[in-house]
Amino acid sequence: MDVIGVDGCRGGWFAVALGSGGNWAIDVYKTIDALWEAISPLSMMFIDIPIGLPHAERRICDVQARKLLGRRGSSVFAVPCRKAFQAKNYRQACRINKQVMGIKISIQTWNIAAKIKEVDTWMQNTRMAQSRVRESHPELCFWALAGNHAMVYPKKAPEGFKERYFILQKNCPQTDAIVEQALARFRRKDLVGDDILDALVLAVSARFSAGKPKTVPLKPLVDKKGLAMEIVYPPARSP
Repeated sequence: MDVIGVDGCRGGWFAVALGSGGNWAIDVYKTIDALWEAISPLSMMFIDIPIGLPHAERRICDVQARKLLGRRGSSVFAVPCRKAFQAKNYRQACRINKQVMGIKISIQTWNIAAKIKEVDTWMQNTRMAQSRVRESHPELCFWALAGNHAMVYPKKAPEGFKERYFILQKNCPQTDAIVEQALARFRRKDLVGDDILDALVLAVSARFSAGKPKTVPLKPLVDKKGLAMEIVYPPARSP
């Protein structure tokens, strides 16, 4: 497969792989290591998870992405410092992040802390992944595919699902088949509808980027571990 979109889900990690000949594959993997072992090391992967983590100040990529998204800007959360992920509980993590960065951590962010830490450790230990795996964000990708227009409705609202589904149908002929199979194959306790659309838009965006995605910021910084602090997205499409 040429490109892969990955989104965290209750069952682990949901991946959509798209090939150049119109072929595709989907699966849920319990760990990011298991996912990496199952795919071609030559594939380009867009993943919806923070990769480069801040040391003392907010990531520029998050600030700029929020501005681009306007009304959907709140979907880009403030990424905690790496030290906060050593915390044993939410209260401790808030205290650490407050000391280091001056702000607490939202409960939504803490709920995916284990996934952020999992990918952070994996990226540090997997050199090949550092050149093939890029942090992306579904809402920024939908924004680009809609001609640089933010989505009107929240993704979990029925109208928001339809809005994003329609954009995917315009840009990916396999959308109906992929979504139908994913809904039929996996239980809702492991995978929900917006997870499917998020992973698919990342895969579609990776394909349209052709190895040269746009980035925020234009010249990404790197964190203390040498990982890029960036969010990538495809060139704008006609709405």
